[in-house]
Amino acid sequence: MTQSSSGALPLRDNQDIVVCRRTVRRIARDLQFGLTGETMLVTAASELARNTLIYGGGGGCLYEVVEEGSRVGIRLVFLDHGPGIADVGLAMTDGWTSGAGLGLGLGGASRLVHQFQILSRKGEGTRVSILRWK
Repeated sequence: MTQSSSGALPLRDNQDIVVCRRTVRRIARDLQFGLTGETMLVTAASELARNTLIYGGGGGCLYEVVEEGSRVGIRLVFLDHGPGIADVGLAMTDGWTSGAGLGLGLGGASRLVHQFQILSRKGEGTRVSILRWK
């Protein structure tokens, strides 16, 4: 088990994204996720942290080690108080982007984890929760 099985990280600038990625990688390694699972989770976390900063104006990431019976996983929750996503279904569509990206962010992140949930309210912000089991 990791030294700290839960915590919170700010996402205010690019350095915070690096810290988030490193923290997720460290926890996955401590839990012996294996290279593929670790890479998938870190990639999803990196994309969602960047979205939180760029589109949400910054926010935070909550992390927690989850145990369910004999399995263990990592849950990450990305929160912002930005403009929200006007059409979540459209935002999850590959190829669609509200910025200059490739439009693979949310949909791509959802395919890298076992559970993905997004809640967004226009003018209030966005909450994206992901879980990847070992």
